Amino acid sequence: MRLWSLHPEHLDPHGLVALWRESLLAQAVLAGRTRGYTNHPQLDRFRAQPNPLACVATYLREIAREASRRGYSFDDSKIRPERTRKKLPVTRGQLEYECTYIAAHRRRRNPRWEIAAEPRVHPLFVIVEGDVEPWERVT
Repeated sequence: MRLWSLHPEHLDPHGLVALWRESLLAQAVLAGRTRGYTNHPQLDRFRAQPNPLACVATYLREIAREASRRGYSFDDSKIRPERTRKKLPVTRGQLEYECTYIAAHRRRRNPRWEIAAEPRVHPLFVIVEGDVEPWERVT
């Protein structure tokens, strides 16, 4: 499971579809609708919030907006109705790690897809100073 802190606009088509599927899985896990992935570290930052389901639903809505902007038809009826205005912190080190990770994968899969010099963060998050997040499995 991979839930990017970067804005979904930075993902190539394969990456965007994968993010949608994995985020729907995260929503199912947080809602208690599956037994798999219950201890996945990518969910820690959502679980640390007062309303994890509102956070993941807000996260999913932005992915659906990006898909719609590209002309894709993701079924947004799968997103729970909860919402939050709360911003979750994400460290600058985490964003740098994600940019490097995504760039390496994209070079193999879709070399023409480039990430912006100053990538945007997903609107659910706010950037704070710090290293790679403790929940990240650095490879």
